[in-house]
Amino acid sequence: MSLTKAVLKIAAPVPRIEGFSRYLFIGPHPDDIEIGCGATAAKLAAEGKTVTFLILTDGRYGDGFSGGIRGDDLVALRRRESIASAERLGVKDVRFLDLCDGGFYDYRDMIRGIAKTAGECAPDLIFAPDPYTGRECHIDHLNTGRAASHVAYLAPYPGIMEREGADAADVKGIAYYMTAKPNRYVKVSKEMFALQNEALFGYHTSQFPEGSTEAKQLQMYLKLRSADFGLRNMCRHAEGFRVLGPVHMHCTPESV
Repeated sequence: MSLTKAVLKIAAPVPRIEGFSRYLFIGPHPDDIEIGCGATAAKLAAEGKTVTFLILTDGRYGDGFSGGIRGDDLVALRRRESIASAERLGVKDVRFLDLCDGGFYDYRDMIRGIAKTAGECAPDLIFAPDPYTGRECHIDHLNTGRAASHVAYLAPYPGIMEREGADAADVKGIAYYMTAKPNRYVKVSKEMFALQNEALFGYHTSQFPEGSTEAKQLQMYLKLRSADFGLRNMCRHAEGFRVLGPVHMHCTPESV
């Protein structure tokens, strides 16, 4: 470890995920939050924390396994699935930007929508997919992570947020899920891990029909990922995140 990196670690420690009270989970599509951090959302909600889900795109092109349901009908179905899944996780505040799936939207509208929601919810911590893995190829995931990063850093600035049509919010960090370089972990119980799976595979059935190859593969991946992160933290199940505080998000390129 370089001297600069060591000093940064001491001077500006990575924020502790569970040390806050208000959280905004941002998903590119219906089901992404459950895949990336469903057990963590369930744990925070069960602890009485304020948890909001914001789903950015309408998921209209996730029709590969929907039994022939397409277009607006699929959008309506996936919205119902998202609300029911979130409720199973203990989250009742679910919001939708209704941007068109597949990158068919103005990126500035994504930033404005996230900014407005952040201003309304005043989260301490924002969750979003990591856009900097080097492997993610889906434009909606990349745009979501970048737009969330933009808002997470600039949310405390009233003048900037006003130009986005939003109120300022004292956001204290961002937690990237679906990341290859976690630096913070949330230990979750066997029950919370089971709840994540139930919310995902029991409610998002338009995307993961029971018994499908895709459902089986994702179930195995989630099981192995949870066990891997659990072993790193001497527990059975955990979820990993790359967390950045305000200092880490600007002018300090060292990895944390």
